Amino acid sequence: MIVTIIADVLGEENNGTTIACMNLIRYLKSCGDTVRVVCPDKSREGTEGYYIVKTLNLGFIINKIIEKNNVTIAKPDKNIIRKAVEGSDVVHIMMPFPVGCCAAEIAGELGIPVTAGFHCQAENFSSHILMFMNSKLFNKLVYKHFYKKLYQYVDAIHYPTQFIRDLFEKTVGHKTNGFVISNGVNEAYKYAPTEKPERLRDEFIILFTGRYSKEKSHTLLVKAVGCSKYKDKIRLIFAGNGPRKLQILRAVRKAGIKMPIMKFFTKTQLARIINYADLYCHPAEIEIEAIACLEAISCGLVPIINNSPRSATKAFALDERSLFKCNDYRDLARKIDFFLEHEDIRQEYSKRYLASPYAESQTEC
Repeated sequence: MIVTIIADVLGEENNGTTIACMNLIRYLKSCGDTVRVVCPDKSREGTEGYYIVKTLNLGFIINKIIEKNNVTIAKPDKNIIRKAVEGSDVVHIMMPFPVGCCAAEIAGELGIPVTAGFHCQAENFSSHILMFMNSKLFNKLVYKHFYKKLYQYVDAIHYPTQFIRDLFEKTVGHKTNGFVISNGVNEAYKYAPTEKPERLRDEFIILFTGRYSKEKSHTLLVKAVGCSKYKDKIRLIFAGNGPRKLQILRAVRKAGIKMPIMKFFTKTQLARIINYADLYCHPAEIEIEAIACLEAISCGLVPIINNSPRSATKAFALDERSLFKCNDYRDLARKIDFFLEHEDIRQEYSKRYLASPYAESQTEC
């Protein structure tokens, strides 16, 4: 089978969309399928199966914001897109952006089936581009734009969670031909108890994996640790990278806590950290699925999750002990202290999370 994947955003595997796209590409190839990829990633120029388009110019200010987020957005080139799409058995579109919309139109003209993934919440767009993250009207208009430009025309939609399917269909006022399928957890993330490195042996390690962006709410976790009884013993590990690193460091200095470890880790490195960490905290207010949280659960690391109405991640909590009140850093501090003080309960929850059905392997999804 020939599958053409349209990826308006593709580059380093430092964000959920790119990781999901590359996982799909690798899996389809492992099944023997021929995969064509349309993307703006110049580093893949000349690589077999890749069709490279130019980057969209949105003006100096917007370009700088996009660049700061370490991503690029593709500019439609009908000739290149048509060349990639012709002869395909199916076209799969990752994002409701210009190249994806153009590809859907061309595939429709050629009578080729089109599927699309839903990997972008309105707030992911509004917080990065125009800082309108909390504008209900603006976010509603974003979803309606997505539907008008792409999703009403595709044959099937892949939703990572029921949460985002329900939200999108309610907002646009239409039922869609959707299928809820988790993006799944890489097989590298397995329960494998590991000793802490010597320098961290006397500290409580709390992990959070996510881009350093506004909607991930790193500073909320920093404030919570600053209120903890154990602030002098807690070491945060922020796995990832992104545009808000300086804001996070300012919050750390203000809270008077230990300097966090902040860097991007490989899968092998991150799996090791998860297996020696004491807790996983997920303070993000906006989240379609949060594979990072599922990776922690797959290793038996107990999570504490933001009970945000705009996040799907709260569904992974076994009960209220693994949830904190939406954006309430003091409540998060109380939950952290509870689990650090009760290792026996933490171990019990670890076993329960390992036995839970939440974390599915990528190959099963």
